[in-house]
Amino acid sequence: MIRKQNNSIARPYRSKLWQQCTTIQSLKRIHAYMIINGFNSNPSALRELIYASAIAITGAMNYAHQLFEQITEPDLFIWNTMLRGSVQSPNPIRAITLFAQMERKRIGPDNFTFPFVIKACTRLSWVQMGRTLHGKVVRIGFESNTFVRNTLIHFHANCGELGVARSLFDGCEERDVVAWSALTAGYARRGELGVARRLFNEMPVKDLVSWNVMITGYVKRGEMGCARELFDEVPERDVVTWNAMIAGYVLCGGYKEAFEMFEEMRRVGERPDEVTMLSLLSACTDTGALDVGQRIHSSIMEISSGNFGTLLGNALIDMYAKCGSIEKALEVFRGVREKDVSTWNSIIGGLAYHGHAKATIDMFVEMRKQRFSPNEITFVGVLVACSHAGMVTEGRKYFDLMKNEYSIDPNIKHYGCMVDMLGRAGLLDEAFKFVETMEIKPNPIIWRTLLGACTIQGNVELGRIANERLLAMRRDESGDYVLLSNVYAFTGEWDGAEKVRKLMDDRMVRKEAGCSLVDANNKELMKFLFDSKQKLDARNLPS
Repeated sequence: MIRKQNNSIARPYRSKLWQQCTTIQSLKRIHAYMIINGFNSNPSALRELIYASAIAITGAMNYAHQLFEQITEPDLFIWNTMLRGSVQSPNPIRAITLFAQMERKRIGPDNFTFPFVIKACTRLSWVQMGRTLHGKVVRIGFESNTFVRNTLIHFHANCGELGVARSLFDGCEERDVVAWSALTAGYARRGELGVARRLFNEMPVKDLVSWNVMITGYVKRGEMGCARELFDEVPERDVVTWNAMIAGYVLCGGYKEAFEMFEEMRRVGERPDEVTMLSLLSACTDTGALDVGQRIHSSIMEISSGNFGTLLGNALIDMYAKCGSIEKALEVFRGVREKDVSTWNSIIGGLAYHGHAKATIDMFVEMRKQRFSPNEITFVGVLVACSHAGMVTEGRKYFDLMKNEYSIDPNIKHYGCMVDMLGRAGLLDEAFKFVETMEIKPNPIIWRTLLGACTIQGNVELGRIANERLLAMRRDESGDYVLLSNVYAFTGEWDGAEKVRKLMDDRMVRKEAGCSLVDANNKELMKFLFDSKQKLDARNLPS
């Protein structure tokens, strides 16, 4: 037990000792040294110990809480340090809990206490709790404090209470760049870019945060022209600025511009981070640019020294699987050290869509052995595998397993997989009965799946029923008519096929001309991807 603090003077620790404390292991060694040598009651040493564990060392917050619980009378600095560390941790609710303990013990907060707790409310989106804290701030008289006021502006703006945030902002005698940025960000996040831009233009001093806020606001609205205009004007850029633009271009389908932005980013010496690479991998996945994706993978390995995180691992698995290289997807999967459910889902889905039914099921079995709980996405992959391989018995088993053991309510994708599986197997009567007993309303895709199965099996009667249900939901999809026409043609009922064609004409439904995936409009993009591949190749050559 760490003894109660007192006012006795103990030998102070040298600052160099704490500068060397950079890991949990070194922190524990110093803590043990304090106990052995009797410094565990020294107020200064305790402050340094709590600060190191709560703030300075990443991932040591749990240890900080263990230490804190052993301090009988922590001073206000220690309380505030714990609040600060908690709000920055993955579990900000602990800051609220600590503040409640302070109140129960009648520890008087100061102007540093409230901002940390209010930030916790912002992260948790606890609007009512934040309002209560605002009331306490007013009663105690801290509302005029710049630090407290700016935190309140950010809280109300972030939670959508722009009127309150604006009132606080207008009541400031002196507004610093933090207040301007907080209010501007609030309007931008709520889509009020006109108001946000006026505030931005009126700012006497613009920091990088405010520039990034406006650029991100335009990106989220898809207004890449305005975003690019600000990007070109910003005096200095950080990785957040570059990431906003790259992500924006990817979301808008501007893959060529996204890769160009990445090339420019590397050219000026800005180091990309995980967010950059996730956006670029998304672009590779969407375009099917496997070669460029492989070079991005090489860059990731270079940047992370081969130790990339779970999110990047999942994105790489998804990219390789969707670009046709399931072997590379499996290689990445095996190399991901900390797998999560999404990691398993990515590889299970990839194997399923590549037609590797047995490997899909084996992976699902292994996932359960590793004590990962499958979710609704997992079962879509498993059911797709069963459908493509004609594994009807197994498909029924896993559908029931999903409902009964994991209490997952089937969604339209699960029902679609089951209908497709039964239709492919020629079990049309069972497929129709299954649809009739669905717990949710069948959508057009369900009926079109049945219609397609009827076409393959040549069942005109059931095909006509499926088509009637389908046309009751939509009448402008040419493919729906073509499928029914093919059912008649398959069985030689040419009169029926001709009637369907005439019905299309009467309803002015036009069949769209077929086209290939890579058409003339994509030639420029493909040329750029090839050029990007060569540039990335050149970077990976030994010097």
